[in-house]
Amino acid sequence: MKLLVIDGQGGGIGSGLVEQLRQAELPEVEILAVGANVMATSAMLRAGAHTGATGENAVIFNSARADLILGPIGIIMANAMMGEITPAMAAAVASSEAKKLLIPITKCARVVGVEPKPMQAYIAEAVAQAKLLAAEK
Repeated sequence: MKLLVIDGQGGGIGSGLVEQLRQAELPEVEILAVGANVMATSAMLRAGAHTGATGENAVIFNSARADLILGPIGIIMANAMMGEITPAMAAAVASSEAKKLLIPITKCARVVGVEPKPMQAYIAEAVAQAKLLAAEK
């Protein structure tokens, strides 16, 4: 199973996801880290991603090949993350056949019905869902 973690800016959310995914010891799972910038990719690689790439083409290419995509909700919104997410990146992620686990970030959008929690709680929930989906594969 290919898990694609996408993040931008400093890569804090992505590195938190990668770290917890590695700790979850998911069987037969490859964690691919794609950053909107080099800092984000580096942070996710340091957290334990198996491979990493950076930029628009990396998001487009890997979104089509992933089984599960994780990241902040902005990865499906054109021009999110202070413009780091291009319209082509957002379209590639949104149109990918992969299941998506998105972390709500209030800077990008408010998702009605989502209760405010610390970021670590959202990340833990996403990892728990990823474990369930990996077990189904």
